Amino acid sequence: MEVYKTISELRAGILLKEDVYGKTMYPIMRKDTEISLEHIEVLHAFGVKRIKVEERVTQKDIPESEIAPSMNAEEVLDNIPVSMYQLRKEYNEAVKSYKREFGHWRSGQRPDVPKVRTIILPLLEKFIRQKQMLTLLNDFSNPEEYIYHHSVAVGILAAAVSSQMGYDKGDALQLGLAGVLADCGMSKVSPTILEKTAFLTKEEYNEVKKHTLFSVKMIQDTPLLRQDMKLAILQHHERLDGSGYPRGEKMGTISIFSQILAVADVFHAMTSERLYRVKHSPYKVIEMIKEEEFGKFDIKVVEALLKLVGNLSIGTRVKLTDGEVGEIMFIHRDNPLRPMIKKESDGVIIDLTALRGIAISKIIE
Repeated sequence: MEVYKTISELRAGILLKEDVYGKTMYPIMRKDTEISLEHIEVLHAFGVKRIKVEERVTQKDIPESEIAPSMNAEEVLDNIPVSMYQLRKEYNEAVKSYKREFGHWRSGQRPDVPKVRTIILPLLEKFIRQKQMLTLLNDFSNPEEYIYHHSVAVGILAAAVSSQMGYDKGDALQLGLAGVLADCGMSKVSPTILEKTAFLTKEEYNEVKKHTLFSVKMIQDTPLLRQDMKLAILQHHERLDGSGYPRGEKMGTISIFSQILAVADVFHAMTSERLYRVKHSPYKVIEMIKEEEFGKFDIKVVEALLKLVGNLSIGTRVKLTDGEVGEIMFIHRDNPLRPMIKKESDGVIIDLTALRGIAISKIIE
């Protein structure tokens, strides 16, 4: 039954039956939101007196003993905690191994794709199972060895995004391997350009842009990558609006796998510290990809990335880009990366939708 209740009468589990406005242009809570204790605190903060609700029994009200177990073996694996220390150790070992292989390519050897596959596959599978660990990738990288970290991270992100989009494990692992090899052609670019600590000149940037052609030429004979994955490597710097390279392809001719590699590549590049550029918050970067780079990337790929690394929840402690620490009190359905935060310093609740100069920097475990 739908009724109006005062805020003091609310309890967790009640269902909101109309949008709630707190002297704001847009709703602070949407119809069909399940009310939590944090929601009640937000309603108090906005001075809301009563709301229309429907009481219902939720799974929170059902005794745990009455809920039948339904996890399969893979879901059980997904819920086994992974030690951050162990994961970082395996990641660093993969980067070190990739760096050795990159040195061989510089000396003229062709990529040993079976060896690269052996290096990267266990890491891809671990990150596909433990997607919450993806937010750690930008902290794992270091600017001095960025190029090696970038290749490994792009492979991991591409595999995870394709898995999130519903592609089967075989496709995800193939695309992860393609992501790791996408920049192997950088080994043919002068080290003085790759290691430069300032922005590149136009001529230097034109040299770097040749790396996609070099990469495809270096891996074109391997049977361990499908033809569509080799195309993805060639096109991973193409953009849907035709502004990319090497061919300036447009929407109809750029494959979805190319777009997944492109989004993974841009996301990791912008969230990593470089010798000539500071890193951005992953939450801010997703916003930038969606807004400032609108029309360049497939929105389905961007949304999959958002679900993977921008999946915030009420009660999570976060650090903001202005240094403040706070707790997420409310998440806007239409703008989940800009929730309402209760600052620990003074208890004030701020709405990031109204404070565009501030963003979430990272989650505090």
